[in-house]
Amino acid sequence: MSTPTDAFGFSSSSSSNNNLSLLNIHSKVQLDGTNYNDWMNNIKMPILFEENEYVLKRPLDETDEEKVNPEEMIAYNKHYNNASKVACIMMATMTPELQRHYKDYWLYEMNKDLMEKYHKRALQEKYEVVKSLIASKMKEGEFVSNHVQRMPRYMYRLVKLNMNFDQEL
Repeated sequence: MSTPTDAFGFSSSSSSNNNLSLLNIHSKVQLDGTNYNDWMNNIKMPILFEENEYVLKRPLDETDEEKVNPEEMIAYNKHYNNASKVACIMMATMTPELQRHYKDYWLYEMNKDLMEKYHKRALQEKYEVVKSLIASKMKEGEFVSNHVQRMPRYMYRLVKLNMNFDQEL
């Protein structure tokens, strides 16, 4: 007995296995409020692979089934289903506390709220760390080793905040 194949010749069971293994990527980082950028980068990989990134940027508009044509209804159902899948991925990769907070949010609103709360905080923290790094001066009578040991801490924190550095730096 043969299994159905998709447009690329993969069996539907192997295609779903590929999706599951790709979706397992997201479990490496769990959002706890301090790691928004790492978490979002991990979440976006399977979302981009499935071509569902639009659901993060576009709200799902309510529609009246009796007043829309069939193509609009198909588009609405597709958006609804894709948004539900992405919301499940996002919720599954949050701490239980954040899951409780966002359980009644729809995807677009959840993403918008997360960006406002955590992305802006990360940008502010990057600014503060860079400001501290640049303003860091060796104090009178301080050992050079103490001053030099402080620099990697700043750099490590910037790396954790996804700050990109040129190779020459």
